[in-house]
Amino acid sequence: MSDEIRIDGMAVSPGVIDKIVTVAVESVDGVASLGPGGITGMARRAGGRDVEVTASEDGAIAVTVHLKVAYGRPIREVAAEVQVMVADAIRSQVGQDVERVDVYVDAIAFGEQERAARSHAGA
Repeated sequence: MSDEIRIDGMAVSPGVIDKIVTVAVESVDGVASLGPGGITGMARRAGGRDVEVTASEDGAIAVTVHLKVAYGRPIREVAAEVQVMVADAIRSQVGQDVERVDVYVDAIAFGEQERAARSHAGA
């Protein structure tokens, strides 16, 4: 990705769009966090990003998001809501339609209650 994304004569820093995407993703019920956890998360942070935004020459924006979903939440529904929220946020704040939002669910987050229940069930 270049240093800036050009849209209809306007230049937007990728960091600005990254922040818009991050806030939109974190507002979705069922998203535990951006990016995977554990060893996978450490490897991704070293070599990749949790949010990637690209724009083609004609200004079409494409977003890729890696996230962790809360245990018990329907993954398909959470991913679909992330797609809608990200596209709406970019459309309303940048004024540009989004060509696609690709969502990768890299992990499931277990809350303290689920962990406690699993440990008691195995005891």
